[in-house]
Amino acid sequence: MIPGFRVGTASAGLRASGEPDLAVLFADHPCVAAGVFTTNRVKAAPVLLTQERMLNPIRALVCNSCNANACTGPQGRRDARTTAAHAAGLLGIPEESVLVASTGVIGVLLPMDGILTGLDEACGLGGTWEQAARAIMTTDTVPKLATARVGDFTLTGIAKGSGMIHPNMATMLGFLVINAIIPQPELQAALKEAVDRSFHQVTVDGDTSTNDMVVLLAGGREFLPGPLRDEFRETLTEVCARLARAIARDGEGATRLVEVRVEGAGSPGEARQAARVVAGSSLVKTAIYGADPNWGRILAALGCSGAEFRPEDVEIRIGTVVVCREGVPVDFDEDEARQQMLGPEVRLFAHLGAGEACSTAWGCDLTERYVEINGSYRT
Repeated sequence: MIPGFRVGTASAGLRASGEPDLAVLFADHPCVAAGVFTTNRVKAAPVLLTQERMLNPIRALVCNSCNANACTGPQGRRDARTTAAHAAGLLGIPEESVLVASTGVIGVLLPMDGILTGLDEACGLGGTWEQAARAIMTTDTVPKLATARVGDFTLTGIAKGSGMIHPNMATMLGFLVINAIIPQPELQAALKEAVDRSFHQVTVDGDTSTNDMVVLLAGGREFLPGPLRDEFRETLTEVCARLARAIARDGEGATRLVEVRVEGAGSPGEARQAARVVAGSSLVKTAIYGADPNWGRILAALGCSGAEFRPEDVEIRIGTVVVCREGVPVDFDEDEARQQMLGPEVRLFAHLGAGEACSTAWGCDLTERYVEINGSYRT
């Protein structure tokens, strides 16, 4: 429970199992909103509508799974607005205060009869945050939920994402709320910083989708006190990072979470980019799956990341095992390195020797199951 916010879920008939596939988030008080959206030139109708409304006082957000309402033309845009208008009428709030989000198959019109019937139930707001996290899942295997305290206030977030995940937004949705009032410019800056350090540092397969968004709503009876502003920014980043790690851990077909830590980079941007490239390398990902301590793949990925460094200054570790120092191999226990690649979490470390900047990225291994899932996604 987050004071000032309520959720509801229902089945709109989108999920074959009949399980809930529609979630509504409602705020008792008008909220300031901040958002970060897909950079794909092809943007789904709900993304475009939500972007239009971000500076409005926001009271609700509606999200459906299993259908992206993307590449659906004027009808898709009308359906997004109809969804928002129906929810607004049920909740007794202005239509322009409702945001919408969708995720799922591209190029299929929403079944509006099911959506509207589902909203009739979901707008009863009798659900839990975990139920809402489950309702927005597509190929996810587990719900993704994180919460933390900021002084006397509560910050909570849910997210979905498992495949088509890559920095600069991916096939993921994230919805966060805090029951405190925060000015919009400050809220937007805090969210952008948090996303850059979390969701933009997660990759599963290198693809970026049409529907991605992370939305943060801040509203309640009290302003967030000035002394808590720094704590809020750090806590927001922490909550987003927990959700990002959960997405990577739940990557389609994945058996292991991979954490890549890059230190000694010349700038924060280069550190972030280097970590992302290693985490996203198909060769590194398959080596992780096979528990093969082939550190040359890591060094090669660093070399094509765009980060400036001298190969002779690089040190690489797999877990705690040093496998490369000064750009050349060192004697190491291959069995020990393999053992550190067999657990549910694999940690890779690289020091570039080019500066003081550091960053972390998260990914997963690449397995046959990923191909199976995506080879039959629509069937």
